[in-house]
Amino acid sequence: MPHRLLRHPDHQNLPLLSFCLFLWLAIAITAMPARVAAADRDFDSVIANAQGQTVFFNAWGGDDKINAYIDWAGGQLSDRFGIKLVHVKLSDTGAAVSRILAEKAAGRDSGGSIDLLWVNGENFAAMKRYALLQPAPWVEGLPNWRYTDAVALPALKLDFAEPTDGLESPWGRAQLVFAYDSNITPQPPRNATELASYIKANPGRFTYPLPPDFVGLSFLKQLLLELTADSAPLYAPVSDADFDKVTAPLWAWLDDAGPQLWRGGRTYPANYPALRQLLADGEIDIAMAFNPADASAAIARGELRRSIRTYIHEGGTLANVHFLAIPFNAAAPDAARVVANFMLSPEAQIRKADPRIWGDPTVLAPHRLSAADRTALDALRRGVATLGAADLART
Repeated sequence: MPHRLLRHPDHQNLPLLSFCLFLWLAIAITAMPARVAAADRDFDSVIANAQGQTVFFNAWGGDDKINAYIDWAGGQLSDRFGIKLVHVKLSDTGAAVSRILAEKAAGRDSGGSIDLLWVNGENFAAMKRYALLQPAPWVEGLPNWRYTDAVALPALKLDFAEPTDGLESPWGRAQLVFAYDSNITPQPPRNATELASYIKANPGRFTYPLPPDFVGLSFLKQLLLELTADSAPLYAPVSDADFDKVTAPLWAWLDDAGPQLWRGGRTYPANYPALRQLLADGEIDIAMAFNPADASAAIARGELRRSIRTYIHEGGTLANVHFLAIPFNAAAPDAARVVANFMLSPEAQIRKADPRIWGDPTVLAPHRLSAADRTALDALRRGVATLGAADLART
């Protein structure tokens, strides 16, 4: 288990103050297009340098629809920028981080094997701690950063309580949701305590992906958050001395419910697509995913029954943003920036948010999009099993 466990004047001067504010706003509004144009000109040189380069994009490869989306992006990047995107499919992002660390230890400070990495949480914190990332902030220099709003969505700059410091570019949003068959389980458990009771009353009908799988790890974090009276220590580094004390409620829950899990808790599905398949096959009653649209997308593809619905626990569930990072020794850093910028574009983000394609929520701010892009985003159908924004807001 990682040691970082997780993861929001006097009245006489008013006329003068008003005038100063007006003047400041006027200057800011006038200067904004000039700054954007200058940033675009600077990025033109990055695009020119990226021509003909290959980007080795290390990203989890356990979901066919995500893989297909990355393939589509690769085609667009090839046609528009002459960049070859190679998807290096991972089962564990930590293995890629370990490879970068090994290259650093070996003195391989350039020409690294990884150009771009899908990352967040503990892996980003580790890369930052060991100086495995591009050293200079680069994200806010991306032309498509203008479509985000980090004030409205602070998680764009905070990765599981770790400041991103411009070292990773937001790619999508996620939240832990549970899926169930409404015809079989009309009243699913709504908190960790109810879930333990459900498991013991229905032996063999629940399981989760075993860590280091991200969804399985997120589920355990969710349990710990719910079971801990004081959650403050969970948002801070934990020492070896107090790790057992802080995590004791989780181990007690697992000791209590574990023997009644699917296959007696002796084996676990490898990842959440495998977990979803168990739900589809009727072997378990409840599955989980870190994508609110996953069940709807699976229903649309004919992989889950139409009676499947989703829910979150009554106190809310974990939610975060996932990112793209460039290692310190990337062989094609300019091309990696072009890829990250394209992935942040309204076109790529709207396509990614479509449940028929991936269903991964956008990190862009709708009020900063063009009218046409807002219309396209609003036109996306939520899906029969996808919770509304009001329900998902309980994080």
